[in-house]
Amino acid sequence: MQSLWMLVAGLLFALMGVCVKFAARDYGVMELVFYRGLIGCIGIALFARLRNVTLSTSIPWLHLRRGAVGTVSLALWLYATTLLPLGTAMTLNYSSPLFLAAFSLAASLMAGRHANWMMAIAVGVGFVGVLLVLQPSFDDSQSHAALAGLASGVMAALAYWHIKELGRLGEPEWRIVFYFAATGIAFGLIGTLATGFTSHSLRGVALLLAVGLTATLAQLAMTRAYGHGRTLLTANLQFSAIVFASIFGLLVFDDRIGPASWLGIGFIIASGVIATIVSARHARPGQSVEEMIGPDVDK
Repeated sequence: MQSLWMLVAGLLFALMGVCVKFAARDYGVMELVFYRGLIGCIGIALFARLRNVTLSTSIPWLHLRRGAVGTVSLALWLYATTLLPLGTAMTLNYSSPLFLAAFSLAASLMAGRHANWMMAIAVGVGFVGVLLVLQPSFDDSQSHAALAGLASGVMAALAYWHIKELGRLGEPEWRIVFYFAATGIAFGLIGTLATGFTSHSLRGVALLLAVGLTATLAQLAMTRAYGHGRTLLTANLQFSAIVFASIFGLLVFDDRIGPASWLGIGFIIASGVIATIVSARHARPGQSVEEMIGPDVDK
């Protein structure tokens, strides 16, 4: 069943988070952004060459705007991942469908259209979940990281509006991801030049390669799931990344997540599932669920 490729993507995104936490002991956040973008660009360029397709585009400025917002989202998520329990950081980033639903609900109200009450319930449940996840007694450094993780979800939701526009203009997802990675190289290089590059070790290089490869393979698995699987099932299976990340956090890093946070994680996943189902039921003819809520491609 092709939708199960999303489980593979979720597992790979969680593994990427594990590699990020280890790599962050040697490299700064902007260095990770730079190397993740570099490895992603190389991988997708090889993919394009093998498929004999072009990377050139007639809308570079739209790619740049999408890439800029997505890179900020990525940097915020990386920062949150280095300081928070892995499952918590992943949950906050995967709150982007919640914010997309909130944006859609607000747009409907501002336009004077009738608001969907199921979508409103999804948004309400999701924000209760966010409050539960954020409420534990973080120390000062972790409170900043928690807000950064939440902001990464907001920025990912904003980036999706650019992705949707690029999709309408006929840009394939792999080309969108390529220019996102290229923007990450530029922004990461600027940020790293300000702080300085870290000397490499075999361990560090291996971790950087692992970050880039798991991210690229996860995006390819996600693309296959959305391209050949059942869209509604695939969109809901994306939240498996939160489960995998929470398990890895417990096993690898001995993360401690309190009962309230577990409840909040459940609320956020439930709100995403509800929003996905409601979006599918109210999609226009010919419009897919990912056009409504969008896959997460900002890692």
